[in-house]
Amino acid sequence: MSEAAHVAAVMEEGAALRRRLAADLTPAVIGVVDACEASMRAGGKLFFCGNGGSAADAQHLATEWLVRLRSRVERPSWPAIALTLDPVALTAGGNDYGFDEVFARPLSGLGRTGDVLFGITTSGRSPNVLRALETARGMAIVTVGLLGGDGGAAKALCDHPLIVPSTVTARIQEAHITLGHVVLELLEDRLVRP
Repeated sequence: MSEAAHVAAVMEEGAALRRRLAADLTPAVIGVVDACEASMRAGGKLFFCGNGGSAADAQHLATEWLVRLRSRVERPSWPAIALTLDPVALTAGGNDYGFDEVFARPLSGLGRTGDVLFGITTSGRSPNVLRALETARGMAIVTVGLLGGDGGAAKALCDHPLIVPSTVTARIQEAHITLGHVVLELLEDRLVRP
């Protein structure tokens, strides 16, 4: 395959996946927006966690909620926390409780009933994301999964699983950030409406 053909194939694969998500996940996405809106209106906050590229997505989405999502929308800062942000907390948690607990431990101290946790894992099997989802469930925190493949073990721990039906990590990650943006855009629109 030529390089030009490879570029075209990757772009078409991503576009086809997004078309499938639009057809299959729209009601589920709106359900996530409903849950987030209920949380925000009750004084809740959004949490995000993931590993590697998914950690970057967690930070990206949390920052857009905390600082600014769209430059044309003027609104207050809204509470969002990426559990991936603090290297001191991550290394202390990993050292003292094990890497599987690095998200669950801070969530147990910062989270409250009615908050929302987005667990981001392309495989649906990341042990530390699973533990965070379990902890959230035990605290009556709404759980949203940005997942890939068949959803893995995380699917059963999510009130709202958004599963990207692909086994290609890069395409899953691209779709996760798109789904995150769609959720936050709809949520922002609802919260800034008079």
